[in-house]
Amino acid sequence: METSSFGIAIMAAGKGTRLNSARPKVLHEIGGQALLLHVIAAARSLVPAAQIYCIIGHQAEAVRAAASSTGVHFVLQPEQRGTGHAMQQLRRHFAASGQPAPENLLVLSGDVPLIQPATLQALCSFHLAERAAMTILTAVPPNPTGYGRVLRTADASPEVQAIVEQKALTPAQLSAPEINSGIYCFRTSALFSHLDSLSTNNAHGELYLTDVAALLVAHRERVVALRSSGPVEEVLGANTIEEMMHLDAAMRLATARRLMAQGVTIFRPETSVIDATVQIGPDTILQPFVQLLGNTRIGSNCRIGSYNVLENTQLGDNVLIRPNCVIADAIIGDDAKLGPFSHLRPGSQIGPEAHIGNFVETKNAKVGRGSKANHLAYLGDATLGSNVNIGAGAITCNYDGEKKHPTTIGSGAFIGSNSTLVAPITIGDTAYVAAASCITEEVPAESLALGRSRQVNKPGWVSARKQSTKRCD
Repeated sequence: METSSFGIAIMAAGKGTRLNSARPKVLHEIGGQALLLHVIAAARSLVPAAQIYCIIGHQAEAVRAAASSTGVHFVLQPEQRGTGHAMQQLRRHFAASGQPAPENLLVLSGDVPLIQPATLQALCSFHLAERAAMTILTAVPPNPTGYGRVLRTADASPEVQAIVEQKALTPAQLSAPEINSGIYCFRTSALFSHLDSLSTNNAHGELYLTDVAALLVAHRERVVALRSSGPVEEVLGANTIEEMMHLDAAMRLATARRLMAQGVTIFRPETSVIDATVQIGPDTILQPFVQLLGNTRIGSNCRIGSYNVLENTQLGDNVLIRPNCVIADAIIGDDAKLGPFSHLRPGSQIGPEAHIGNFVETKNAKVGRGSKANHLAYLGDATLGSNVNIGAGAITCNYDGEKKHPTTIGSGAFIGSNSTLVAPITIGDTAYVAAASCITEEVPAESLALGRSRQVNKPGWVSARKQSTKRCD
């Protein structure tokens, strides 16, 4: 389809009062992203961001900030007086900017996050083929109650007679099954020329975009409808948190099915939380109750155990993550092994074949190839070479109460259990730090460092203490 003649308007000005939330409706999230960002992504699959106009109103600056990185235009609707009023603001935007309006306009709702690019492509193509002034995307849900109905001139005809809101339906019209999705294509000149004829003579005193259909029909303009061929959830919005979570479940199930079709094994997919933006290579196995969030990227042939939470994390190939790890903003190399109960905080870079074990925490740490911290250690602001061994209970003391300081540990070094490395400090290649040492000075390569008191044994001390205690009694 030739999209150069199309602009896309996204309605994102509403408050969403039925959500009972302080957040703007379009910034509520499903599938790990704000509703609006899903809609913008679908729109950008058809046209460049420069041809997309996001109409904002309620908490406009918060909405603008959330979507500014997408590159779309923003049109302010200071007073939210209905969808027709929103289009009046868009018309005013073109007039004020001197920018010519597009020949055709695709209108989307910012709270319909499951809409698919293929459906929008089909709608735009149908609109052009029918040479219509207005084209309405419709659906037939199991229960149409609560939705406006699209009434055609005849059952098999694309021609639309009217759009009737639920409250205005006659008894005979209540059984009409086809609903208005709120997604439209317009010939822009036809739309803009009738906006001033809209009336607020309705229950909410607002200007409704749906009323444009009747105005166009009255002026013998062609108004047609296309029934969506996809699942009905694709064109449904969310007016309550419950409805939103229904859409979230549908999106996450679709994501899981897409990944499984690409060769990913997901045991009990209904138990997993996988954001729509996650990418996973083939032959990776996900055990139940996994959370993969944000821009997480997982390579091939990995195994992710149950109850792991990965956020904005990149895994190489053949990585094993045992259960109950929490990992955020980290990079994990090929053949690494993590967990159980590891905590990798932002800035962690775990090299190939490295091991990070149970109750080990890393933060802004680079761990070289084959290095191991198998249990009960803390590595913060640390750089480890290859084949380093970190004993149980060893920690890097990176914070002096005011500033963070680095620790550097050379390749092949051995850090004994319960060692304390007070940063800033450097441990040389193949150096040894004896167990229970407190190290405050540089350790040269191939040296042994001891930072503890010499052991003293006192024979007979226990018996003498007991005798002394008895005399006191």
